[in-house]
Amino acid sequence: MEADLRLESSLWVGNKRYRAVLTGWHFNWTEVDKKNRDKKTISVSVAEVVGVEQGRVEILPQKSAEDTDKDFTVFYVKRISSGGSCGLLWRLGRTQFSCPSRVLRDQWTKHLTTALKTHSPLRPHRLLVFINPYGGKKKGRKIYHSLVAPLFELAGISSHVIVTERANQARDHLLKKDLTGFDGVVCVGGDGMFSEILHGLIGRTQQEAGLCENDPAVTLQPCPLHIGIIPAGSTDCVCYATVGVIDPVTSALHIIVGDSQPLDVCSVHQASALVRYSVSLLGYGFYGDVLAESEKHRWMGPLRYDYSGTMVYLANRSYAGIVQYLPADPVLSSPRDRTRCLSGCSVCSRSTERLFPHSSDSGSLHSSHFSQFSSDSEGDWVTVEGRFRCVSLTCMSSSCPKSPLGLSPSAHLADGTGDLILVWDTHPLGFLKFLYRHTSTQDQFDLPFVEVHRVKAVRFSLPSGKEEEGYEEIGGTSGGIDDEERGYVETVSRNGSQQHLAERGTGREMTNEQKTATPFLCGLCCSKAPAVSVWNCDGEILPFTEILCR
Repeated sequence: MEADLRLESSLWVGNKRYRAVLTGWHFNWTEVDKKNRDKKTISVSVAEVVGVEQGRVEILPQKSAEDTDKDFTVFYVKRISSGGSCGLLWRLGRTQFSCPSRVLRDQWTKHLTTALKTHSPLRPHRLLVFINPYGGKKKGRKIYHSLVAPLFELAGISSHVIVTERANQARDHLLKKDLTGFDGVVCVGGDGMFSEILHGLIGRTQQEAGLCENDPAVTLQPCPLHIGIIPAGSTDCVCYATVGVIDPVTSALHIIVGDSQPLDVCSVHQASALVRYSVSLLGYGFYGDVLAESEKHRWMGPLRYDYSGTMVYLANRSYAGIVQYLPADPVLSSPRDRTRCLSGCSVCSRSTERLFPHSSDSGSLHSSHFSQFSSDSEGDWVTVEGRFRCVSLTCMSSSCPKSPLGLSPSAHLADGTGDLILVWDTHPLGFLKFLYRHTSTQDQFDLPFVEVHRVKAVRFSLPSGKEEEGYEEIGGTSGGIDDEERGYVETVSRNGSQQHLAERGTGREMTNEQKTATPFLCGLCCSKAPAVSVWNCDGEILPFTEILCR
């Protein structure tokens, strides 16, 4: 087949002559001087050719076409630097070729189109698109119709577009409507829209498989449909962590060429019932308080997160809690090994094979519910108790433009684990240092009051009879607090026994004085502080405390 697709001839680009060669997998054109000597060569993978059009055609910023007998235009992916982002911007490259005859022009367009179909079998042909017209700066419709739709049309992708009018409309559609014939679902919006589509697809897949989502021990089925993200929201954390940039054209081109990236999905259960799924951040304490405060100021737009973060920081709150976690195998990876998970990551590839040994589609969105969970003995769980500024669980780096490395820079996208970050109660300046390090390249875990663990499951609960006691500690005016109440206690469960640890696994010994902090009150923001916080689950508030995550 590849020999049949080979084609070579002289073509012109402007007034320069090129020797063009199509070898099946690659399309190359080399400039030739008047003495027939080779000069600069441009090579494009056939898999990254977006489309081929007869005539002189322009797509972006505005479509224009001039039908000429001897010309054809090739559109392809062109990579450019994105400045401070960790990924590359993709742009629509365009080269217009002129042929000596119309017959040769038709031959080139036919061979290129055939090669494209042959060597790009994973490309989508029909997509279901949901647009959130209210997200971010309310430009979702404009972004799709001006930047994305022309690219889909060029690539021969048909789209069924739904502009949502209410919350959970996309989720309900995916749960109930016929999805036959669609190769994927695209969300034009932010993390909230992505989460809505994620819940709809996972729920639909489990319904059709006859599985109970409320059972924490069940291994859920991976979704057969892929989810594409066109960033157009207030927060686009999932897009940034997977693509590396927040750019609609880049995301659209990734969708067109059929790129895919498996993702870990964390399920959150409360009282034997599934509450939500999470792919980025599940946070209690500071992150939960910031989200709850920001809901009071939605009129401020994205600025509300900066304002709410400042107010919650000044409130200087900490919360009592018991955290239990099931450690992951430290031999496979570590949250502090300074690796960056990218497409083709060897850790994720090995984990995908281990979690889904019979899955033929490694590009599907995987729900990493661990089959070994039900067989793990209770002796493997580790328990810690104390007061925390925040407790966070993330299944990805959760990077974004304001935090280029994210909450956990070495977190993996699809290794079946999450990173548990425990920030113990500390002095306000110490916590400010922790927050500031998220915006720089400094290690935010290299602080005496911060721990990070790679885990397979997490439980969080309140200490027995501590609710009212915690309220008095936070909201009171006393300058001193008993060590027994604010002290750091870590216990490890081994076959039902409780053993106090005198030394940390990291080799650092920490006294009660290091683990406690003098209360700091801001009269503007914390005249009365709540006894408990709420959970921030991918930007949605979970108004209860005790949960099981895996």
